[in-house]
Amino acid sequence: MPAPQPSIVRVIDLETTGNAPPAHGVVEIGWQDVALGADGRWALHGEGGQRLVNPGRAIPPVTMAVHHIRNEDVADAPWWHDCARPILDPWPRRVALAAHRADFEQGFCTPSLTRNADWICTWKCALRLWPDSPAFSNQILRYWRDPVGLDHERGLPAHRAFPDAYVTAHHLRDMLNEASVAQLIEWSRAPGLLPRVRFGPDRGKEWREIGHEALMGFLTDRDPDIRFTAQAEFDRRSGGGTVGKASAQELLL
Repeated sequence: MPAPQPSIVRVIDLETTGNAPPAHGVVEIGWQDVALGADGRWALHGEGGQRLVNPGRAIPPVTMAVHHIRNEDVADAPWWHDCARPILDPWPRRVALAAHRADFEQGFCTPSLTRNADWICTWKCALRLWPDSPAFSNQILRYWRDPVGLDHERGLPAHRAFPDAYVTAHHLRDMLNEASVAQLIEWSRAPGLLPRVRFGPDRGKEWREIGHEALMGFLTDRDPDIRFTAQAEFDRRSGGGTVGKASAQELLL
């Protein structure tokens, strides 16, 4: 009998020419696996990696200034559809893919490339698990939480695909040791549940602190995360649901 394959979640990070595929393309992909150990704890697994990608178009200076990948750096790199599938859908298959603000990665990593893989968004999960964080970017969580075992130099430079995936993998490891894969996937499928009001006269307040009239205004906001959170707070005031740190029952789903 072959040995059972470990449960692995693959963290993905992309650097691109812009935010809107197919008008924009991928210039770099990085990955780092997180695996469930025999002791029942999740830990980083393997060395991870990165690959430059030819986006098939010029890299705008405004995005070059973020990741510092130049047109000449990717001129001889493979095309996205020639290199993406083995990274996004490796064998043995991962139980899920993950990314920080995974909606962005999912725009480029389409279901046909991932074989309809489930995704975990570490940004959305951080909102639920660590609502006391001053903010929820990958790097702010890195320094606020100071994850055990994170090699500072290996997580640099920021805004390059492997270092960012490596940092995200430490957040994911700790999330998986607090909540189940199924729970993280469920939270990731919904809009973000924001722990504090983002703007306006109530900026920085917890949702339970704001008045009824202000809450009603947020129910029709253009931002789906704000609408979702306002509805959750409305439901809480009506006798159901919670806004804030996840309950023990939710974590065990």
